[in-house]
Amino acid sequence: MPPLRKLIARLPYPSAAVQRAVAIAAVIAQAGIGVTGSVVRVTGSGLGCPTWPTCVEGSIVPVAHPELHALNQWIEFSNRMLTGVVIAVAALCVITAWRVQIDHPERRRLVKLAWTMPAGVVLQAVVGGMTVLAKLEWWTVAIHFLASTPLVWCAVLLLRAFGEGDDAPRWLVPPAGRKMLTGLIVTMWAVLIAGTTVTGAGPHGGDLKTHRLAAPIEALAQVHGGLLVVYLIVLAMFGLLLMRSSAPRDLWRRYVVVWVVALAQGGLGSLQYALGVPEAMVSFHVLGSALVIVATAALWCGARDRGPVTSLTAPERELATAS
Repeated sequence: MPPLRKLIARLPYPSAAVQRAVAIAAVIAQAGIGVTGSVVRVTGSGLGCPTWPTCVEGSIVPVAHPELHALNQWIEFSNRMLTGVVIAVAALCVITAWRVQIDHPERRRLVKLAWTMPAGVVLQAVVGGMTVLAKLEWWTVAIHFLASTPLVWCAVLLLRAFGEGDDAPRWLVPPAGRKMLTGLIVTMWAVLIAGTTVTGAGPHGGDLKTHRLAAPIEALAQVHGGLLVVYLIVLAMFGLLLMRSSAPRDLWRRYVVVWVVALAQGGLGSLQYALGVPEAMVSFHVLGSALVIVATAALWCGARDRGPVTSLTAPERELATAS
């Protein structure tokens, strides 16, 4: 057994509550880093640390600089430091999943999902560095945000995986429902992509000198809003299918949550646009987008069943077989 595997095998087996807590922390961390990034942007602190991986030339931490406001420096630096928290949570996910898999060798899918957390954080750090070096060009900021969205999705899948088995998925909706769910997910990401173009043409670029997307923001906002309407139409069609297929109560609960979150996000976006995109509402809108991803991912997870999670550890199974 490799040394690291031996070390992890000595750790206490994580209870179901610990497994759930670690996964919830991953969901919060992956969603939260996007929200804090929006705070950096709306406060004009995107180039508070103008170099990467250092903050300023020759120093990894902020130092007095005649061209940089101290507050902007520390806002950007604090966001970078939060990446360390996200990395720590990602490492906990891998350790927890690996410890479970040592006693349950069949749970390879759980470990693969857990590894998406640190792998994604590394990717995000690289993309973030490119964004800074590109002086916050709007399309690099868009990529930086969009790269975080699959990590939120994977964190929800990891949360589900800790509490379910590893059987082949048994779908609780007919094939047409699976196609609608796939369409719902594709539309959701189209809404997110369109939202980044609105941001790219909007007033909050992270720095006053940043180039903005040269396109009419009114037209971009209409496209963004129109795609949200398409998302809601697909969601309504999926609800009609659920009514015809006698869906379980848990799936209905998840479905209602998606409606509540999506309508709240749409209302917030409309209000934000009507008020001239105030800074605080931008961050709430980014939080809303993360909640839409979480709710949609939860609906996807609730639409299939992988059986109960294995309760016996490897030694217990050997004992049971021997007897």
